[in-house]
Amino acid sequence: MNYDASIDAALQRLHDEGRYRTFIDIERRRGAFPQAVWRREDGTERPVTVWCGNDYLGMGQHPAVLSAMHEALDATGAGSGGTRNISGTTVYHKRLEAELADLHGKEAALLFTSAYIANDATLSTLPKLFPGLVIYSDALNHASMIEGVRRNGGAKRVFRHNDVDHLRELMAADDPALPKLIAFESVYSMDGDFGPVEAICDLAEEFGALTYIDEVHAVGMYGPRGGGVCERDGLMGRIDIINGTLAKAYGVMGGYIAASARMCDAVRSYAPGFIFTTSLPPSVAAGAAASVAHLKGDQARRDAHQTQARILKMRLKGLGLPLIDHGSHIVPVHVGDPVHCKALSDLLLQDHGIYVQPINFPTVPRGTERLRFTPSPVHGPREIDALVGALDTLWSHCALNRSQQIA
Repeated sequence: MNYDASIDAALQRLHDEGRYRTFIDIERRRGAFPQAVWRREDGTERPVTVWCGNDYLGMGQHPAVLSAMHEALDATGAGSGGTRNISGTTVYHKRLEAELADLHGKEAALLFTSAYIANDATLSTLPKLFPGLVIYSDALNHASMIEGVRRNGGAKRVFRHNDVDHLRELMAADDPALPKLIAFESVYSMDGDFGPVEAICDLAEEFGALTYIDEVHAVGMYGPRGGGVCERDGLMGRIDIINGTLAKAYGVMGGYIAASARMCDAVRSYAPGFIFTTSLPPSVAAGAAASVAHLKGDQARRDAHQTQARILKMRLKGLGLPLIDHGSHIVPVHVGDPVHCKALSDLLLQDHGIYVQPINFPTVPRGTERLRFTPSPVHGPREIDALVGALDTLWSHCALNRSQQIA
């Protein structure tokens, strides 16, 4: 077999479909976010404004976070030294887990190297703890949740996105004696819509099911202390397992679950994705703990974030662009074609110094390709004016239709 030819053919398919992904060399500068530098292939540099970063609140630049990381680095060195079970548990990891448990009002929290691994490892492990477990998974759950459910070897049911009636039908059709778990998200990152958390909690209680929620795009940004949508809505006590990330609103790296001490202990003891993975560097854990602690008391930053998101959406609606608006901080603009989506992204970068990556299949379904903008508290009037003006020009240049908000 000609392996090289197979690889070439696979890559060519992506080029032909207009969805080959190109990495742009972007260098963030301390204290300058959302401004950065684009290092071009010819060796030259150009200043750009980052509009697609997930450092939603700019905490990756916060002095308290950087100071904590420097202190831990100077005290302990670079790496953790191993897995949590062997030599990779430090006071920094324990401190971070305590901060996260407190954030979500849970007995315990368990750290992973990413929220993807936290979802995958936990969901694939639960059937070992509950033989015969049936998992009910929202159709638009993140790839990490889908992979965890797929790999666990147990029964799964996929309910239509946010369709509580369909979920009820599926649950009612199964043996009442079987253990059950509902896996869903609080904020779905591609459309920015919210999950029906309270209604799902009601169903879980009715059918005796556990609840598992991914709050990755909500922690730090919603709720009085940044505990997410569940804290905002007073529902944390009704959720059994909360998944979150330290790499978005908290500006660092890592993922976690928060749950009962018994649940965290069982996942810690059975999940290969935890047992066999080197732990986060102490400096990362220290920075994340500082970020979580700071944001518990920084409502002004959360308010500013929501304000900038509302302003950007209002401005884009004023242009008649096909904005998808479900009331969250995520601002997707529907393009509907991978070639046009990539072209818009390229022109924004090359002609206007605006960096936003195209979102194409398989991240979103074919025909729903989009540009997804993530405003932060430090995207001010100057940055918003530049983005709106560039989109107004390029939308006409690319001969794309203008329409009102997409539901």
